[in-house]
Amino acid sequence: MTSGSSTATPPWFVRRPTDHPARIFCFPYSGSGASAFSAWPAAIDDVEVCPVQFPGRENRLAEPHYGTYENLAAGLIDPLAPLLDRPFAFFGHCAGALPAFETVVRLAERGLPGPDCFFVSGQPAPHDASGDRMLTMTESELRAEVESFIRGRGIEPRPDMVDMGLAVLLRDHAAARDYRRTEPVEVRCPIVVLHWRDDPEVSLDRLDGWRQYSDSVDIRVVDGGHYDFMHAPDELRKLLTSWR
Repeated sequence: MTSGSSTATPPWFVRRPTDHPARIFCFPYSGSGASAFSAWPAAIDDVEVCPVQFPGRENRLAEPHYGTYENLAAGLIDPLAPLLDRPFAFFGHCAGALPAFETVVRLAERGLPGPDCFFVSGQPAPHDASGDRMLTMTESELRAEVESFIRGRGIEPRPDMVDMGLAVLLRDHAAARDYRRTEPVEVRCPIVVLHWRDDPEVSLDRLDGWRQYSDSVDIRVVDGGHYDFMHAPDELRKLLTSWR
């Protein structure tokens, strides 16, 4: 192992980094944690998959919630820095793409290496992010969403399970409502924006705002629905290594 790999331990990274020649850091959506990527292989070709674990959920449930996307990005920089010793990419699904973007911005501000590619999955650009319908839902409506999601994964939702998931989701939604970028900020890396063909949450035209964030923006349509990324389908895997 390199010295960088040996310093990379939990809580931010649930998989201990190895010596693959490239890495992709994966940012989960609101209400979830690194387990959103548990079905992904440890590596896709020669690219190591590194799920990021946010504070306030799963194995970090006892820790304070991160509060804002800006705080989340700022807290991630130091643990992330030793792992930027080889080519890397970011992948952010849904609202997870927003703290991922903020991390890209802060890496540049600190003079640290930036990603070779930033993959955005099913999420409008930062200046359009406030249009998410779930941000206007009542607590009872969100509870029903959590129950439906758990059932969709083949699990009968217990009340304690729903309560825990809802508590995380409510705090994450508070962070999403507080997030404001009224003007696009251009980053140096290429951005690949993924639209899931059967996604009822985000239409293709709502993703077009990302074109203002980089000189190189590629919008791709992939088969599947909003949560199908969790199964790492072959089409997605191929795209995630296209930057190498």
